[in-house]
Amino acid sequence: MMALETMSVLVVDDMKSMRLTIRKMLRSLNIGKNLVFAENGKQALSILRQTPCDLAIIDWNMPVMNGSEMLTHLKKDKHFRDMPVIMVTAENERDIVTEVAENEIDAYLLKPLTLAALDQKIRQVVENVNNPDPATRYMMTAREYEESGDLDKAIEQIRLALAHKPSASRILRKMGMLHFTLGKPGIAEKCLQKAIAVNRQDTASLVSLAAHYLEKKECKKAAALYLQILSLSDRYFDKAMDLGEELLLQGFTEEALEIFAKIVGRSGKGAQIKEDVIDICIAYEEFEFAKQLIADILRGNPYNSQMTFKAGMLHRDTRDLDTALAFFKTADSLEKGHIGAKMEIAKIHWRNNHILQADDYLNQILRLDPGNKDAQGMRRKL
Repeated sequence: MMALETMSVLVVDDMKSMRLTIRKMLRSLNIGKNLVFAENGKQALSILRQTPCDLAIIDWNMPVMNGSEMLTHLKKDKHFRDMPVIMVTAENERDIVTEVAENEIDAYLLKPLTLAALDQKIRQVVENVNNPDPATRYMMTAREYEESGDLDKAIEQIRLALAHKPSASRILRKMGMLHFTLGKPGIAEKCLQKAIAVNRQDTASLVSLAAHYLEKKECKKAAALYLQILSLSDRYFDKAMDLGEELLLQGFTEEALEIFAKIVGRSGKGAQIKEDVIDICIAYEEFEFAKQLIADILRGNPYNSQMTFKAGMLHRDTRDLDTALAFFKTADSLEKGHIGAKMEIAKIHWRNNHILQADDYLNQILRLDPGNKDAQGMRRKL
């Protein structure tokens, strides 16, 4: 049994002012005998190994290790997984909604914190820990059976939990995952479908069901689910990129490009993600989509010599040599001594039988790199 006045509370926030504010609030509410503080999730996990706590109040957005990452570590550790967690978040941090749907976050608070809200949430969490509802008790028993290897009894307990909470997506998802383990994918699929039906923000169920469809080679179904996932959360870009590449490999070009467009749209100014998508599209010869993305990057940063050069290479490979030449010349002007751009300019001039221009650029290369074998070989041909 947890007692409000005597329990230990861990407060994790990268802002000292917020840590002091929560400390002052807890003292005012007479909650917590021992208060422990950490600046990020990594430091908090280290503290917990030395000083176990009864309750954690964790900020969502922190450097080094954020609240979501810390929560993942807590749930994987048998020593900490049952410690109740209150997540503190700004109203515009949209992933908090899907995180609550996926994980056992006991409560969350929106900034700015108020004394009344903090008091109400802590009392609610402590009451739930001290007097768990029947569904929670059945799920804890199910976990014990699962860890002992008795999956049939675990499923029996989950059925009892569902009798009390038939619309709990986490319970339905757990039922599905256990049936996957038992080699009953048909039942598992139905459980995950129901979990999604009752909670369309349960991205964990969506991801698991998409993985199941991929195993069955039902790529279109997996793609449709990932479009839902990407509309809810930014945490699955890597998996979505892998799926997009797999779709291109299987010939589902339209679906792949739709997923890539969704990723790019959600990434905002994330240039690296756009560059990764460009590289995948070029590898699978989806040149027009790659050209659109490159143009978008260059609109935002016209002085990006690397992307300008890549645009030149893409237009060269699609036999648009005039446009390629313009990009290569721009890249050469943006980055002095750009040997790659100079070499491509020389090649295009050579193809167009502009020998003097080609020779001029080869001379520029050899002044910068006298041992350049490509330039030397081309000079011999000239």
